[in-house]
Amino acid sequence: MSDVRPFRALRPRPELAERVAAPPYDVINSEEARSIADGNEISFLHINKPEIDLPPDVSLYDDRVYATGARNLRRFMGAGVFVREAEPRFYVYQQRMGDHVQAGIVCAASCREYADGLIKRHEFTRKDKEDDRTRHTHELNANAGPVFLTYRKRADVDAIVDGVRKASPVYDFVASDGIAHTVWIVPAEQTETVRAAFGRVPALYVADGHHRAASAARVGLERKAANPAHHGDEPYNYFLAVLFPHDQLRILDYNRVVKDLGGLSEKKFLEKVREKFTVAPAPEPRPDASRRFGMLLGGKWYRLEARPGSFAADDPVRSLDAAILQENLLAPVLGIADVRTDKRIDFVGGIRGLGELEKKGKEGWAVAFALFPTSLDQLMSVADAGLVMPPKSTWFEPKLRSGLLVRTLDTW
Repeated sequence: MSDVRPFRALRPRPELAERVAAPPYDVINSEEARSIADGNEISFLHINKPEIDLPPDVSLYDDRVYATGARNLRRFMGAGVFVREAEPRFYVYQQRMGDHVQAGIVCAASCREYADGLIKRHEFTRKDKEDDRTRHTHELNANAGPVFLTYRKRADVDAIVDGVRKASPVYDFVASDGIAHTVWIVPAEQTETVRAAFGRVPALYVADGHHRAASAARVGLERKAANPAHHGDEPYNYFLAVLFPHDQLRILDYNRVVKDLGGLSEKKFLEKVREKFTVAPAPEPRPDASRRFGMLLGGKWYRLEARPGSFAADDPVRSLDAAILQENLLAPVLGIADVRTDKRIDFVGGIRGLGELEKKGKEGWAVAFALFPTSLDQLMSVADAGLVMPPKSTWFEPKLRSGLLVRTLDTW
């Protein structure tokens, strides 16, 4: 079963929602956040990227950053930017990006189920990032941004969501990037129906937001240890999440660019690539199937295809395109052993298009690789096996906006 709870959200007054809502903290840097929030004193970036209110030379991990975020949250509450829901509710959050629509249930998900592996993950987290979000959550006493969870679709949940969407939403706006965001409050009389429906869902999966999930679980454990009267039903035992059915989600390609050829000439580099891949000119740079790659080298696009026997086809991790590229080219040919730490490699989410790879090439990056998107079935297979995917394997789009629904850790 999946234990999900309603909660009394802090949420912006409807007329302020568009100004409050902001991109997730981890998809923009501080300079971009300052630019987005410029002139908007109620952008949620003042809370989830609070360094924007401090001098640029202040460390992201400075005590003042966390204190500023907490102070700004109190300011939003005191000024009436945020209102508190009168009773615990579930919510439906829909996003529309062009022809793509996804709608999920906003809830409080269980830290215990995350710790026990019933909420399954497919990525490692970095300690510095986890530490940062853990402290941020403690200082705010709130989950500032939701974790993006998915589950294998169920007709009973679909029916609930479809029914709720027939009513008038509390928020409905199109953000500056063209993505539409709509939120409905689930009627109180349907609360137990939602809980019962997810009680029949055997597992949830972290699609995006591994650091938010890991830090929320840590906060729950740390508050449990500090509370001698802990009984297990406290709000800090849960975290803010949006649950989408797997068939509505879209994973985009997550591409790679490398600064140099590791001392090889283009000719020698191509010779080494051909040991594990067939190489041919590419009339269309975007790969049309798994195990095929687009490669931009010397201003020309090539199509690579992994040779049979060059990868473990029956291994749920090593058969992923990101792993095939890493094990057969990035590591042995270019000497990039760890993509998480090597400064010679960078990553480009598919939302930015292959034109961004070409731009990188003109800026002096030596080679770029376009990958075929990972599928939801592959993600779930890896998570079900208790394994992790290679870094930067998935790019989900559209991203969830932060600030529309905030969950405090001392209030149900």
